[in-house]
Amino acid sequence: MTKVKVAALQLTLGGSVDENIAAVTELVREAASKGAEVILPPELFEGPYFCRVEDEELFATAKPTDEHPSVQAMQKLATELGVYIPTSFFEADGPHHYNSLAMIGPDGKIEGVYRKSHIPDGPGYEEKFYFRPGNTGFKTFAGPDKSKLGIGICWDQWYPETARSLMLLGSDILFFPTAIGTEPHDPDLDTSRMWRRAMIGHAVSNVVPVVAANRIGTECGQRFYGHSFIADERGDLLAEFGADETGVLVAELDLAAAKKHRAAFGFFRDRRPDLYKRLAEDL
Repeated sequence: MTKVKVAALQLTLGGSVDENIAAVTELVREAASKGAEVILPPELFEGPYFCRVEDEELFATAKPTDEHPSVQAMQKLATELGVYIPTSFFEADGPHHYNSLAMIGPDGKIEGVYRKSHIPDGPGYEEKFYFRPGNTGFKTFAGPDKSKLGIGICWDQWYPETARSLMLLGSDILFFPTAIGTEPHDPDLDTSRMWRRAMIGHAVSNVVPVVAANRIGTECGQRFYGHSFIADERGDLLAEFGADETGVLVAELDLAAAKKHRAAFGFFRDRRPDLYKRLAEDL
């Protein structure tokens, strides 16, 4: 395990399922042409971000993992291009519904599924109406050259416990597909800076590269603010977008150097789990 080239995609996703999958496909191809081995699309790229309202008709758009059009399309693409594609989708599992991610390997097979652990509930982000809290626990997936890829989904990325748990599972890179933008209850609140700082903090305090992909554009009055980025293990930005660009971010990550720096910082050597029991208790 030495160097891995990763990509984050940023684009407008307000169209139909077919239109959105076609737009993501085009950018995945571009990322692969630039040498990316792991390519991250944004959260729930199958359509507009539907969780801004509570509408029981929308449950019909959820599908089992192997039947979901986003998953099926990315499986074909991963096989063709020989890349890893962490694929976010609206999952139906019997009577239950989840905000999930299928890790698709370069052979097109699904390595496993992660179900979003932290589910937000607020104006414009009413996800608790649609999704049960994930029951998979935090997971890592096999990546290029024996690397381990750690995944959190959107609201997960705000929690230091998510990043640290993924690191204790052996992650070499953290990936966060996202759908986040303006706050309907407070037009003056711009969380884009805090959003970045939270994840860059994960990079610094865990000495690990972080990849974040967000959508852009306005959907029913809600503006998604982009600012996708790739940061190295020191929290330095290797590639970044602003609020409006459509395209592909690509960066090469030196995982051997990150592992060396992680050991030197001593964060995992000096942990005191005996003092952290309060973290696992309810308030």
